[in-house]
Amino acid sequence: MSHLQRTLVVLKPDAVARGLVGKVIERFENAGLKIVATKMRIMDADFTRQHYFDLEERHGKDIYDATAAFMQSGPVLAMVLEGVDAVANVRRLVGGTYPNEVAPGTIRGDFAHQSKAAAVAAGIAIANLVHASGNVDEAKQEVELWFGESEQFEYHTVAESFTFGTH
Repeated sequence: MSHLQRTLVVLKPDAVARGLVGKVIERFENAGLKIVATKMRIMDADFTRQHYFDLEERHGKDIYDATAAFMQSGPVLAMVLEGVDAVANVRRLVGGTYPNEVAPGTIRGDFAHQSKAAAVAAGIAIANLVHASGNVDEAKQEVELWFGESEQFEYHTVAESFTFGTH
C-alpha cells in the first residue's frame, strides 16, 4: 500500500455559503477517497498566514491580500482525505485553478465559473470552491498544520476491499 496517501482539502467560504459541501464531499467519496478527519473553522489572520505562508512570495502582495480576505470571509470546512495516490486524484477531481478554463466533470468545472480576468478586475480572489494540496510534501505539511494526530482516524471502508484486493 505504498501509494496510500493523505491530503488536505479545504472547502472555501463560497462552497460553504452556496450549500455545496455535501455535493463536493460526495464526489470525493464516490471516487473511493476516505474522510479521516474534518473540522469547520473561521481562518483568522495568523492561521491564514501559516496556511498560505509562501503565497505572497510566489504571487505578490495583492494576490495574498485578496486570498486572505476571501478565506477569512466565512467558515471553511477542512478535511483529510485518504486513498491511493490521494494528492493527484483529489487535484484531478477538483480541476484547475481557474473555473472557466476547466472541463465539466470536475468540481470547479461543474460548480464554479469565475475567470482570473474577472477576479483581477474586481480586485478579489477567485471563488473556486476548493483548496487541495498541490503535492505530497505540501499535503504532509498542510495536514500537520490543520490536524493533530488525535484528530485523524483509522478505520476501514467496504470500498477498500476492492481498492486493495482483499474482497
